[in-house]
Amino acid sequence: MTFYKVNSNDYEALYEKLACEKAGAKIISKKSNINTLYIKDLHTGAANILKQDALSIGADLAVPRGTILNTTKTVDAILVGTNKHFEILSKKELSQPFGLKLLAQELKDFIPSKKSKTKIMGVINANDDSFYENSRFKNKDAISKIKQMIIDGADIIDIGAVSSKPGSIEVSSKEELERIKPICDEIKTLKLYEEVTFSIDSYSVEVIEYALKSGFSIVNDITGLEDDKVAKVTAKYDASIVIMHMLNKPSNMQDNPKYDNVVLEIDKFFKQRIQKAKEFGIKNIILDVGIGFGKTLEYNLELLNNLEHFSHFGYEVLLGASRKSLIDMIVPNTPASQRLAGTLVIHLDGIKKGASIIRCHDVKEHFQAIQVQEAINKVL
Repeated sequence: MTFYKVNSNDYEALYEKLACEKAGAKIISKKSNINTLYIKDLHTGAANILKQDALSIGADLAVPRGTILNTTKTVDAILVGTNKHFEILSKKELSQPFGLKLLAQELKDFIPSKKSKTKIMGVINANDDSFYENSRFKNKDAISKIKQMIIDGADIIDIGAVSSKPGSIEVSSKEELERIKPICDEIKTLKLYEEVTFSIDSYSVEVIEYALKSGFSIVNDITGLEDDKVAKVTAKYDASIVIMHMLNKPSNMQDNPKYDNVVLEIDKFFKQRIQKAKEFGIKNIILDVGIGFGKTLEYNLELLNNLEHFSHFGYEVLLGASRKSLIDMIVPNTPASQRLAGTLVIHLDGIKKGASIIRCHDVKEHFQAIQVQEAINKVL
């Protein structure tokens, strides 16, 4: 007899390969993934009930010492269980008091689902002051780069004409449109939108509408739908919206950013902006936690480590850490031109944690890296 520990990204397929019955493979696969859910401000009475209910089915709830004595009104707790455990508890707690009904209603959203195919979003900057010099292109050079990105494996190409790096200054919509208009016109004339999906990186209504008229179909809004007019024009053209989180504005977003809990605060932000998008009639939503946009290194790392949390909304998660300064903060004296290796590590790890759209400057290298990672993950 010999044996080895198995790590799989698709346990159901693994059990089917073993020649289990399909129904049986589905049931046992739910018992193979372990989930860890941090619960803040749980009523102490609810904690004691949930602890017993979890233990009764083979799951567990970690609580602070003395919780059973009810000495505090609320506690933080950590629920540990398989997908199957979470399914059972999502039904079991519906009849329980102290707010457990609300937990039960949302618990199933935190059961990991099968990941979407990873898409690569290439970056084109039609301005002279973006932080990475090699991403800057104008007119015909931009079109040549777009064509090369398509060859290299891009699924989406994100084009912007205003820098959003820390400390950058806003420019007028008129100037922004003048920068990007020739590129939009060429995309429309050459019908390049038939070969790849185009995204407009802007929060200017005039620029966004011009791009959408030119064949673009995604609005990448770093303000996360702050402007109602952006919501209206996105819905008008039935475009997808990337809702990104940013603290304050690019000019001051890195001025001592502070959060009580960065994951929960961004979660709350997404809930509000998703609701707004729906109210305006936007159907297709993508979420971006905004790495580097009003976050210290510690906050960025916490978001990267907990990226899977944001999958509970049921929308695709975009990750864009390409050549950003957090890499230099981890490995000092690493200029943007030398951050490809760090970028690939962050993005490949992000894919494992639920990201399905990767925004990057280096399309060819990302395509190769993702293909290799997917090949490894297919080995059961």
